[in-house]
Amino acid sequence: MRVAMLTGGGDCPGLNAVMRAVVRKGERTYGDELVGFLDGWKGVIDGTIRPLDVEAMRGTLPRGGTVLGSSRTNPFKIDGGVDACKESLDRLGVDALVAIGGEDTLGVAAKLHELGVRVVGVPKTIDNDLSGTDLTFGFDTAVQIAVDAIDRLHTTAESHHRVMVVEVMGRHAGHIAAWAGIAGGATMTLIPEEPFDIDEVCEALRRRHAKGNYASIVVVSEGATPTEGSMTLQTGEVDAFGHVRLGGIGARLAEEVEARTGFETRQTVLGHVQRGGTPTAFDRVLATRFGVAAIDAVHDDAFGQMVALQGGDIVRVPLSVAVGTLKTVDPSIYEVAKVFFAG
Repeated sequence: MRVAMLTGGGDCPGLNAVMRAVVRKGERTYGDELVGFLDGWKGVIDGTIRPLDVEAMRGTLPRGGTVLGSSRTNPFKIDGGVDACKESLDRLGVDALVAIGGEDTLGVAAKLHELGVRVVGVPKTIDNDLSGTDLTFGFDTAVQIAVDAIDRLHTTAESHHRVMVVEVMGRHAGHIAAWAGIAGGATMTLIPEEPFDIDEVCEALRRRHAKGNYASIVVVSEGATPTEGSMTLQTGEVDAFGHVRLGGIGARLAEEVEARTGFETRQTVLGHVQRGGTPTAFDRVLATRFGVAAIDAVHDDAFGQMVALQGGDIVRVPLSVAVGTLKTVDPSIYEVAKVFFAG
């Protein structure tokens, strides 16, 4: 078979590990020819590919990003985009497509499958907000990067008796913030799922500092908002999937805390550093398992399915399930974080 792959949406540690696994088992076990579309769905529309074989993928296991490039192109938002995708697949003799991406990339894959495209999905997002899978690769790396930063900020906060506000990624789901807040010993963690009361946040910080704890760490998801109205600064710009570009909640929160409490407050935005660089060992293993499972699914004709992690096992779930509902933070996880708030 001639099997193609693409990586869409934001880059993510572990993407190359997935493709390496697909290539290794596809070539060595099934005798497949592997190719990759460049820059996500844009490459499918344009018909731009590069050959991928075992030799080409050597050394990519620990490498972040994606050797194929990525984009946020949505064929369904481009005139003739869907027809161009189908024409490219036919013209290039692609028998099956492995789409590696998050909600948007796999949403396109699900729609194309309904139109007859033979596609298998692999879940990728540092936000861990895809349904149908316990974890997505890239999430563990993003959390570890955030925790490393929080560990370092503890010492500088203590040295200067400051409140440090740490903004992490998480548009509608606060998985990174919740996990990093627990692992990093944050004073408070604010997530999109539960709007926060700025007065309560400030009062909790006052109580903590009154006990002689003159340093605090507040972790906040980029999409978190206060109950009395959003403080999130938005550019007003949207991408091809209609998402408003977020940014600024960390800075706004830091301003409010300092103004209301008098405590010197600084903010740190981790931003894209969370999705860059070397994947953790866990993400390398999970990505490799997903890649092997994806090429197996192709040869089982399990099209319209996404490989997923459930209870430690790799399973298959319909793409429609994966993208049907956003997976938000389990309330029980957030309750664990709350135990340590303003301690």
